[in-house]
Amino acid sequence: MSFILTPLPPPVDLESRAVLRKAAAAHRYLAELKGVAATIPNESILINTLALQEAKDSSAVENIITTHDDLFRAELLTDTFISPATKEVQRYANALKKGFELVRQQKLLTLRHILAIQQELEQNSAGFRRVPGTTLRNGQTGEVVYIPPQEADRVVSLMVNLEQFINDDTLLDVDPLVKMAIVHYQFESIHPFYDGNGRTGRIINMLYLVQKDLLHLPILYMSRYIIQHKSGYYERLQAVRDQQDWEGWLLYMLDGVEQTARQTIVLVQAIRDLMQQYKHTLRLQLPKLYSQDLLNNLFRHPYTKIDFLVDDLRVTRLTATRYLDLLTEQGFVHKQKIGRCNYYINQPLVKLFVEVGTNIPATPAPIIRTTS
Repeated sequence: MSFILTPLPPPVDLESRAVLRKAAAAHRYLAELKGVAATIPNESILINTLALQEAKDSSAVENIITTHDDLFRAELLTDTFISPATKEVQRYANALKKGFELVRQQKLLTLRHILAIQQELEQNSAGFRRVPGTTLRNGQTGEVVYIPPQEADRVVSLMVNLEQFINDDTLLDVDPLVKMAIVHYQFESIHPFYDGNGRTGRIINMLYLVQKDLLHLPILYMSRYIIQHKSGYYERLQAVRDQQDWEGWLLYMLDGVEQTARQTIVLVQAIRDLMQQYKHTLRLQLPKLYSQDLLNNLFRHPYTKIDFLVDDLRVTRLTATRYLDLLTEQGFVHKQKIGRCNYYINQPLVKLFVEVGTNIPATPAPIIRTTS
């Protein structure tokens, strides 16, 4: 418990031969993902759908559990009918999109941006921790495993240092993926907020990749990897604090980037191929109905409705209703009802997302935060 978190950069050589080899592999698949993502004709398709998958999985790391059906239905409904867990996942997706727009416009990732992300996520303006008493405990034994910085001035000082480190590459000449892993370790170790540190930290990972132009869109959702290797995540973080085992942490994170990029490549390719299939069949079976805007709508909204078509296609409600009835008759969507309203499911697309998550084990988080 005598560990004291120090400012960045770390005073050690981080790029061992094993780390550089793993970084090269991660870069290769990240570049492939960037290229594959560019084949999707409308960026909002991936931002809307993959951001929701990341939101679902990142929230699951914190034991906030919802289903794909709940998430896709939530886009159709008013707040009254949405579960608390689904609302939290929606807020994560909104926070990710908000952060993405800020970073894409300014090519910086600042404290102001991080505070805005956390505020969107938690729906409060509490800001950085000012009251001491936060500890990280083992969820099974209750044992205190780490005490983050307690004094408000220290938290702010370390966050200012982190902001400088993120945006000034002259402070440490390392591979950007290595730097991303360092940033994540430092942020989680500062633990600057009362709530939402894990989710905010995982958003920062994706935004950093966009900032460094390693991806154009925030679509590398590593939360799935962390869920599958949850004990390793916490053990590797703690091993840096206890033993300065940077190599173990860096290899863990770089493997996460590689594995996640490979899985996301497969998913994006499947989405692209399904879009092509829909495009070909729509043109064949409903040539007067087909348009790129219609195709985009069916893939931006796995669960769509009349209002979405009215907005996206700029047609009347009567025309949108007729389009969706024809699409239902031809098997492109499956019609369902909520109360007095209909919605329409792109079932093959939903199946892709569900299959991505089928191998994620439901395991409790071994570490929880408590504030006294």
